Amino acid sequence: MKFVDSASVVVEAGKGGAGCLSFRREKYIPDGGPDGGDGGDGGSVFFRGQEGLNTLSEFRYNRLYRAKNGQPGMGKDRRGKSSDDLFVEVPLGTKIVDLATDEVIGEITAHKQNILVAKGGFHGLGNARFKSSINRAPRQTSPGTPGEVREVALELNVMADVGLLGMPNAGKSSLIRQISGARPKVADYPFTTLHPNLGVVKAGNNHFVMADIPGLLEKASEGVGLGFEFLKHLSRARVFLHVVDILPADGSDPASNYLTIETELRKFNDELFQKPRIVAINKIDLIEENNRDKVIKQFLKKVKYKGNSFNISALNGMGCKPLVFGLYELIEQEDNEE
Repeated sequence: MKFVDSASVVVEAGKGGAGCLSFRREKYIPDGGPDGGDGGDGGSVFFRGQEGLNTLSEFRYNRLYRAKNGQPGMGKDRRGKSSDDLFVEVPLGTKIVDLATDEVIGEITAHKQNILVAKGGFHGLGNARFKSSINRAPRQTSPGTPGEVREVALELNVMADVGLLGMPNAGKSSLIRQISGARPKVADYPFTTLHPNLGVVKAGNNHFVMADIPGLLEKASEGVGLGFEFLKHLSRARVFLHVVDILPADGSDPASNYLTIETELRKFNDELFQKPRIVAINKIDLIEENNRDKVIKQFLKKVKYKGNSFNISALNGMGCKPLVFGLYELIEQEDNEE
């Protein structure tokens, strides 16, 4: 199933309730006068940020979100009940665009943040509102106004401190399982993650969010595979962790795989390419201990990487703790520079 990071839905706010036409009719009270009450306001539609959501797949099936109408007014100056507003929960990082005008309505960036998307209709007025010294028995009322109706596009960019780079089956999902509470699907055959997996990683008393995003393939910058969707999501990450499978099961060259990823980043967006990163050389437990240093040095020399690198095994946790603290230090550096 394709990862859904965009969707279009129709939102329909409730109509305002009509005002009431009524006159007071009680025994022994002649000329009771108008007593028609106002209607209630229609419900508005809000989008609300919700932590823990990381896909817009639900919006493929539910395409209409409709708030309820306000109730009409009643006699004895009783106002109709206003409808409750409708709150639609969306993942953090969701941008909302009006498809009719291309207006960006807003972007959800915080938990419980609300954005008004469709305003409910205003209540109608009862005939009691129209009483005056020259019109003591008005038969005039007003209907409630319609609620706003909009077709909106939702676009999700996953929000994370660390974005994982790497070829399919490099061990990104295993790593996020190892160092966080996220539980993505992991298998022993080459495949790419289809949904983003967000994990909260603890570094001592601190923590950061890591995102395992749909895997990058060669020519992704030209739209191959999940291409643009992957690269667009990476734009949200503050730093990158490039996971390299040092002993690929398919016999491919780790250095060539690494350079493929870096090339696609540079082609898509140089600003993205310039983001700080750490390299994690994964699956070192599969290499004989007396040969590890040689293999790793050869790899780093071939790709001309001179930054921080960590040797790990995402499967058994080897080297993962120093990697976590290294990532947190890099995030702290970015905070200080900002």
